[in-house]
Amino acid sequence: MLEACKIKKSYLTNEVLRGVDLKINEGERVAIMGPSGSGKSTLLNCMGGIDQPTDGSIYFEDVNLSKLSEEQLCELRRKKISTIFQFFHLLPTLTARENIEFPMLLESVNASDRKKRTNELLDAVKIDHRAEAFPDQLSGGERQRVAIARSLAMRPKLILADEPTGNLDSSNTESILDLIQHLSSAYDIAMVLVTHSKKVTEICDRTINISDGLVIENED
Repeated sequence: MLEACKIKKSYLTNEVLRGVDLKINEGERVAIMGPSGSGKSTLLNCMGGIDQPTDGSIYFEDVNLSKLSEEQLCELRRKKISTIFQFFHLLPTLTARENIEFPMLLESVNASDRKKRTNELLDAVKIDHRAEAFPDQLSGGERQRVAIARSLAMRPKLILADEPTGNLDSSNTESILDLIQHLSSAYDIAMVLVTHSKKVTEICDRTINISDGLVIENED
């Protein structure tokens, strides 16, 4: 589904990625681990088309991301590649329900389908009882559940998650990981999870280890 070939990324004189190769298959969960500053988040941003590599190519479904316009990249991120952030990034003036529905509004999904899909996702992440609450009225675990539901709204092929449990306590971490594992399997969605946590690797099919901008180990 996604292939990164000899990816390099530099910021001025700082070479963050130094020639990364990796492949992500349909429906698989992959953890990316490494020390702080190793290039994990930079790689994730390049995979999602948020950032462009200095050198090398990233292909998603055989399309070279570097050949796409900014408008085409935005469309790709809205429809096929979704992101879950460590700090949730929910819109504070929208309720949980409205945050989940928002990506569908951007794509002009009709009202009936939006309502049906939003209700399904609220139920799937077990947050339907908090549907009308605003983000500042939700716990960290509840906000992450809403963020996960929002990432599924357009039924993407790939979800990129940057430290999805990094801002949660141990109890919420286990609950969110169970949820991610269940939903990615149920919806047949590939996931790439950047993490420092061994617990995250336990729900993944394999782990890619990065150090100093290079893949040093690929564990099944």
